[in-house]
Amino acid sequence: MMYIQPIPQTTAYEDALRLGGSSWLFAETALVRDRGESGEEVLVEDLTADQQTRISRQRATICGLTLDVPRIMGILNVTPDSFSDGGTIASVAEAVDRAKIMAQDADIIDIGGESTRPGATEVSIKDEINRTAPVIRAIRDAGITTPISIDTRKALVARAALEAGANMVNDVSAMRFDPEIAGVAADADCPICLMHSQGLPDTMQDNPDYADVVFDVFDHLAAQIAVAEAAGIRRENLITDPGIGFGKTLQHNLSLVRDLAIYHDLGLPILLGASRKRFIGTISGEDDAAQRLGGSIAVALHGAAQGAQILRVHDVKQTKQALSLQLALNGAVHYG
Repeated sequence: MMYIQPIPQTTAYEDALRLGGSSWLFAETALVRDRGESGEEVLVEDLTADQQTRISRQRATICGLTLDVPRIMGILNVTPDSFSDGGTIASVAEAVDRAKIMAQDADIIDIGGESTRPGATEVSIKDEINRTAPVIRAIRDAGITTPISIDTRKALVARAALEAGANMVNDVSAMRFDPEIAGVAADADCPICLMHSQGLPDTMQDNPDYADVVFDVFDHLAAQIAVAEAAGIRRENLITDPGIGFGKTLQHNLSLVRDLAIYHDLGLPILLGASRKRFIGTISGEDDAAQRLGGSIAVALHGAAQGAQILRVHDVKQTKQALSLQLALNGAVHYG
């Protein structure tokens, strides 16, 4: 199998192609890669029409949001044990207050009631619903209209969240933990993000191993996209996520972030969620996850330059400011 990896660039020129229809451009060339090879650089015009379309076509709108500019997904955890911000929200009222602040800058609010950090234990369906559905309902009752994503692996939790006012599903297991979640998304005709992960949270960092992480993740996502479509989920409702930190070593994470543009060859939006993660702390020497703002912004900006359409972050306001400057300095569409 051959994989097409467009080569990002910053210089604008007439009729420039755009990475997955995003605000970021790519050069007249791309790498045609196979496993175990660095790739052959070819002119984009020499690719097949289907290959050109996959890497440059404007992606479908998500929750009413166009993806011609990078969109910011703000993280709102209502868990006691998330790796970075667990336990910081103790009530529904506090969650609503946080959502009000976040909604000033975030395009999507991602609400999770179960930590899937390395080493985390599973939360019961009842507890996860009780943590998330009342918060979503209260956010809507407060008049906040920002699209809401429910971060869950479980079908019943997803259904309860959608009924409470959520707009999309963010499944870190790509529908493998609870296959019934595919039917929930199909019935609701809502977007669903398929994220790659290896193993379960309590064991996924024991000894993650890949033949080639970039291609293995690509093939896994391609397979789950096929599963989603077979379950009745429209392709326009699918989002991909390489799953930074989920069953990956430091080098695995760096490889995925460096080669992020290859996932445009799946023909779908890319979500990058690297905010405050352990590999940032390892490289920067910062043990406190809440103090990894600088590294998180660096990775987010790299992801945007690779054409990622959605950036999932803790520090919404700061990321939006950095992203606005990045796009303006490189002559891309101004974000805002």
